[in-house]
Order: sequence, then C-alpha cells, then structure tokens
Amino acid sequence: VQLQAFGGGLVQAGGSLRLSCAASGRTSSKFHMGWFRQAPGKEREFVAAVRWYDGNTYIAPSVEGRFTISRANANDTVFLQMNSLKREDTALYYCAARYTGALRLTLTKEANSYKYWGQGTLVTVSS
Repeated sequence: VQLQAFGGGLVQAGGSLRLSCAASGRTSSKFHMGWFRQAPGKEREFVAAVRWYDGNTYIAPSVEGRFTISRANANDTVFLQMNSLKREDTALYYCAARYTGALRLTLTKEANSYKYWGQGTLVTVSS
C-alpha cells in the first residue's frame, strides 16, 4: 500500500486547509487511515483516524471541533479538513494506514499500530 499526502501550505491563523491522502495498492474495507503530525522538536502526535468500513472517526481532543476527517471510498482517499487554524498547528502532517482484519475494530491513536505511512506535507500557520 502506498500513501501520498498533499494539500499543505502556508495559511494565516484562523484560516483553513484541507489535506488529502490517496491510497493505492491493496486497500481494503478493513483499513483504518489516520493523520499524525510532528512539530519541530516535538514528538509525533495523533490527529485523527477514520474507519474505512463505516466512516467512524476518532479525533484528538487538541483539534476536536476544528478538524474533521472523512474518506471517499470511490478513490481510496482520506481528507483532513482543518479550520480555525492556530500557530501551534504548524507541523509536518503524515497520513498512515493499518489493515485490521476486521470491519469494526476500534480506531487507535497509537502510531506503532499503523504499518503504512506516506510522506509528510508541511502545514505552516502564521500569526
């Protein structure tokens, strides 16, 4: 499975961006896909995840109410809509995927549970 993320850029605080991640290869309805981010000098942080089977989502408290994750099954793409961006949202954003072997497995924020990773896309929020 290959993941390609895009959509990052420079945005002013309070603005919006939408990140996309396209999956190719042996995708499955038993996939979970997620977004993580890593700011300079900080640990990688979970942002959001979506269950491919039914669109169930899990959003990190730090971004809940501002970010939403969704998927487009038709073209194996996951989106991260980021609104009301803050300077502390500045980071390299990575998409990730895991094959669970089950349709309804609970979503996880643990990075080491995700086997497939895309390249990062940089989001910079200016004041």
